[in-house]
Amino acid sequence: MNKIFVDGWQGTTGLKIVERLEPRKDVELIKLEGDERKDMNARLDAARLADVTVLCLPDDAAREIASLADESVRLIDASTAHRTAPGWAYGMPELGLSFRNAIASSNRVANPGCHASGVIAIIYPLIKSGIMAPETKVSATSITGYSGGGKKMIADYEENGYAYPRVYAPQQNHKHLREIQYVTGLETPPVFVPVVAPFYSGMQVTVPLHAAQLKGNPSPETLRGLYADFYRDGLISAGEAFENGFASAGAKAGKDTMLVSVDGNSDRMSVTAVFDNLGKGASGACIQNINIMLGQDERTGLII
Repeated sequence: MNKIFVDGWQGTTGLKIVERLEPRKDVELIKLEGDERKDMNARLDAARLADVTVLCLPDDAAREIASLADESVRLIDASTAHRTAPGWAYGMPELGLSFRNAIASSNRVANPGCHASGVIAIIYPLIKSGIMAPETKVSATSITGYSGGGKKMIADYEENGYAYPRVYAPQQNHKHLREIQYVTGLETPPVFVPVVAPFYSGMQVTVPLHAAQLKGNPSPETLRGLYADFYRDGLISAGEAFENGFASAGAKAGKDTMLVSVDGNSDRMSVTAVFDNLGKGASGACIQNINIMLGQDERTGLII
C-alpha cells in the first residue's frame, strides 16, 4: 500500500487533500500531530517513509524542507515556491505528454496555482499551436470564491459578511504572473484582474481576444475546435460555459474538472475557463498528480 505524507495538513488545501485521501483503501495516510508537526527531523523521517509527500506550507517553509529532503524523496509542492524552479515538473498533465511523463517520473512536482491554472489552460494551447505569438499582449480577469485565500480570508469573509466582489493586487504584482509566463511562454505578463467574490468556492477566468491578435483571424468555431482537440484527455474539456446568456463561476464548484468555452463573434471573443479553486485549482489537481506519480488511474478519488 502506498504511503502519503501531507506536511502542513491543517491548512485549507491540506485539509481538503486529507479529506480526499482518508476514505481510500489503496493508500495509507501519514499525519504528524502535536509538536511533531513542526519538528524538522520528524517531518523528514515521515517524508522518507512516504511514497509521495505533499507540501501544504508557506513558500519559505516549503523551500526549506525541499532543500533538506533526500533527492529520492518524491515531493508535490502545493505552494508557490517551486512553480518556476528548475528541476520541478509542472503538475498540469493536460498540457501534453511531456508534462504528463515529467509528473510520472519526477521526484519534484509543483502543483499549479488556481488563477494560473485558468489562464494557462486558455493561453498555452494558443501559443503551442502557433495561433498566438509569444509577444502578444493579453489581459485576464479571474473571479474566485473566498476560500482561495486560506483560513484567514475564510474567517474574514464569514465574520464580516462582505456582500460584493472585491478586486485585489491592482499593482499588477500577483504571485501567479511569473508562473503564467513561465509555463505559457508569454513574453509580457498579462494585465491581470483578480476578484474575490462572496461565495465559498468556484472560479471563472476570462481572457478577451481580438481575432486580429491571432494568426489567420480565426473564428470562434476555429478556436472551439482547437481546444476540443487539445483537451481530448484529462480533466479539462472544451464546451459551453454560458447558459441562458450567463456563465456561472460556480458551475464546477465541488468538482475536479475544468471547462474551457469560446464565445463572441468574428472580430472579438472571450475564452472562459470555469472550475473550482479548491478542486482543479488546488487539492483536486494535487490528488490527480499523486495518482499519476503512483502509476494509478489519475481520476481515482476525484469528483468528476
